[in-house]
Amino acid sequence: MAELTANERKTLIQIENLDDPDKLKSLIDNARKQKSEVVVRAAFLRLCNIQPEANPGTVEHDVWKSIHALEEMKRAKRGKTIRLTRTRQKIDRDGEAKTVSDLVLKPKPSPGFNDLISLDHPELTFEAVVLRHPKTFPHVVESAARDRLQSVGVNPETFVISQ
Repeated sequence: MAELTANERKTLIQIENLDDPDKLKSLIDNARKQKSEVVVRAAFLRLCNIQPEANPGTVEHDVWKSIHALEEMKRAKRGKTIRLTRTRQKIDRDGEAKTVSDLVLKPKPSPGFNDLISLDHPELTFEAVVLRHPKTFPHVVESAARDRLQSVGVNPETFVISQ
């Protein structure tokens, strides 16, 4: 791994305390132009953490963190805001846990799963959400989440929180 520049180190410290989504998005865009992947990743993860309105550590927070991450990835790729409308509507109807369960139990992975895996963010998949919150999901959902992650070479134990 390449040594960080002084500017990258300074920016990483700033990112830790930023709570403004627009400033973080601007940092991401600038870091992409400067080809600083470490800054892009740190600002992106911070952005994902601050956007959900739910309390950190909850299933709801983790689900919305994943949704915001996918929407931000699509914005960066297409240059405009893209909403996961169908997922948002399903959450409005059924709630976060049921929506996650239904997607994880589908025979084929969702496009969002594939996007997050291809961009090296398995921690943001709904499958990882399931493994971080085992008391919320039935065993069959947990098993499907483990299988799906293993099928793409991701160790599911990475996301299990010991209690």
